[in-house]
Amino acid sequence: MPAVRVGVVGVGHLGYHHARNYAALSGVDLIGVFDTDCQRTSLVAEEFCPGGACGSVNELIEAGIDAVSVVVPTSDHCKTAKQLLEAGIDVLVEKPIAVSLEEAQEMTETATRMERILQVGHIERFNGAVIALFNTIKKPRFIECHRLSPYPNRGDDVSVVLDLMIHDLEIVLGLVDSPITSIDGVGVPVFSESEDIANARIRFESGCVANITSSRVSMDKMRKIRIFEEDAYMSTDYSEQEVRVYRKKPGPLPPNALPMESITAETMQVQREEPLKLELASFIECVQNRQRPVVSGEDAIAALRLAQDIIDFIRAH
Repeated sequence: MPAVRVGVVGVGHLGYHHARNYAALSGVDLIGVFDTDCQRTSLVAEEFCPGGACGSVNELIEAGIDAVSVVVPTSDHCKTAKQLLEAGIDVLVEKPIAVSLEEAQEMTETATRMERILQVGHIERFNGAVIALFNTIKKPRFIECHRLSPYPNRGDDVSVVLDLMIHDLEIVLGLVDSPITSIDGVGVPVFSESEDIANARIRFESGCVANITSSRVSMDKMRKIRIFEEDAYMSTDYSEQEVRVYRKKPGPLPPNALPMESITAETMQVQREEPLKLELASFIECVQNRQRPVVSGEDAIAALRLAQDIIDFIRAH
């Protein structure tokens, strides 16, 4: 199979790593990169694809790419992705898919009309611990998520709900797979004009409740999800890519036994690889085989819709 010719639009902090991983993937040729910062474009091109510094998106298209990562500010996702899709190029766009549902819908409709792949960069889906969870969870009853970090000085053009919480929203929607019956939430701005700290409580028709907290003004980093089922409790650390599973031993509690002695604990086997590498490799496989991405435009719209509902609730109350 011929190598997939790829490009990257936006080679800042995250886009740099897209370029780095593409350059290392087998079956992939990194043809060119473009950023509005000309110096940044030249530096990244020199490191990963000498001669591939492009002066515009059009120049990158004319270089003959098959697929592209769009790693620009969220406000530019729709315009940039549509331009590339309409040129017949498969697109991986970073999360959130867009700043509004209307723009997100425009993007998915363009991808459908042009028969192009549109994958959205919800990278936690490619975290080894999350992959293990999706292979294990059957019927979650309660989910608790914490995603906390210091102020990033990037990504603050949108609410923390769209910047950080949306990762967990997309995962929770995938794990629960049930209609939402109610939403509650609270959030406050600290350094930006929108929410920098937010908490949401989501109840599903299945009876499951999800409590999700995100902050980009925390002194410490934390990325954890805890899930309770009828017969098990799973604690997952995204950063460590670790899943601990706690279960009650079958049968009644023996006489005079301590209850906690009837709890078993095990660490699940997890494939630990760089999630971005796995995400980009999956995108290339979708491009080659014309298959639905792990996180499609429609999946991303569902997460964006829930995020927007949470933001609307916070601002209305």
